[in-house]
Amino acid sequence: MDLQRRGLVRWLAAALALALWPQGGFAQQADSPVTGPDDPRWQAIVQQARGQTVYFNAWGGSDRINDYIAWAAGRAEDLYGLAVVHVRVGDISEVVSRVLAERTAGRSAGGSVDLMWINGENFAAMRENGLLGEPFTHLLPSFRYVDTEARPTTVVDFGVPTDGLESPWGMAQLVFLYDTARTSEPPRSIPALLDWAAAHPGRFAYPQPPDFHGSTFLKQALIALVDDPAVLQRPVDEADFAAVTAPLWGYLDALHPNLWRGGAVFPQAGPQLIGLLDDGEIDIAFNFNPSEASAAIASGQLPDTVRTYVLEGGTLANSHFLAIPFNANARAGALVFADFLLSPEAQLRKMDPQVWGDPTVLAYDRLPGDWRVRFQALPLGIATLSADDLGTPLMEPHPSWMTALEAEWQRRYGS
Repeated sequence: MDLQRRGLVRWLAAALALALWPQGGFAQQADSPVTGPDDPRWQAIVQQARGQTVYFNAWGGSDRINDYIAWAAGRAEDLYGLAVVHVRVGDISEVVSRVLAERTAGRSAGGSVDLMWINGENFAAMRENGLLGEPFTHLLPSFRYVDTEARPTTVVDFGVPTDGLESPWGMAQLVFLYDTARTSEPPRSIPALLDWAAAHPGRFAYPQPPDFHGSTFLKQALIALVDDPAVLQRPVDEADFAAVTAPLWGYLDALHPNLWRGGAVFPQAGPQLIGLLDDGEIDIAFNFNPSEASAAIASGQLPDTVRTYVLEGGTLANSHFLAIPFNANARAGALVFADFLLSPEAQLRKMDPQVWGDPTVLAYDRLPGDWRVRFQALPLGIATLSADDLGTPLMEPHPSWMTALEAEWQRRYGS
């Protein structure tokens, strides 16, 4: 069969699938994964998405990330005739509240949010309140490249199975940053950090919870201090919260007088730590992106003497995701854009520290050969640890712990 006839057959198959496709009813199709971009089911979605406008709600606090999303939106328009509007938000919980308000008002279709950047407690809250649409990752051709085996956090979000309700977008693991020009040997455990802070008062800080990085520090410290970390994988109401967390509050009581500005004030957001490290106000910072230091060096935000390290015994790791609300107005468009963001092209660009530096969720051995070579050849920067050096990733506690920790922190230290 010549190329023209093959193209006609594919077009007719897609047209037939689209005609039979229930409007807005993607989940009514078979649960078998889409085999690739030529699968008639996927072609039907692409045809339906053309001309739609996708309102993508995502954190807007980083110029690098905003620029990357703008690039991806441009590519989606070129490839699929799809318009993508980046709705910049300060905290994705604002979007969760908006979707909940729409559900309460009976707005079961035509919602204001088509796609959202989400993970952790916000995903758990949306799932619990029925705010997500039907499972969709089996419909994405690029999902077959995801490293679900070596990276279980791509299918488990803070201890909660995703069950296809969100698509992994990137990886994250807690790393600590220090300037080798000022610090020769940083502390490599949570107890050692307390001793180091006492010997170097004012040279460490962590953001005020509920900032994500501040809450992450609380969880990392709790895992290191608790008698049985396995208790953190269960909902908090199944444990004695006061007894389990007592070592953490004792630790923070001892740490706070030795923090930056004597613990009287806290940085308000994670990125502020990078500025404090660059200005020489602190000597140790941390970030949840293993490539953040290299990206900051490349952009001139940090000196090239900064390096990263992880704690002995491992650090917290998770994936961040894209989800589609139950009442998305442009569900087909959201699927197409989510698939593009998962594609080798988009993942490679996102991983480049000159662009964003966000680690990929894809498995190199599942990629076509040319893409595998390009990923392996990508320079990750002088301050980025290898996968081996990142050591053992620690699973996030159940999301209910994060909520409880933040509330108790505010009760004890918020003012």
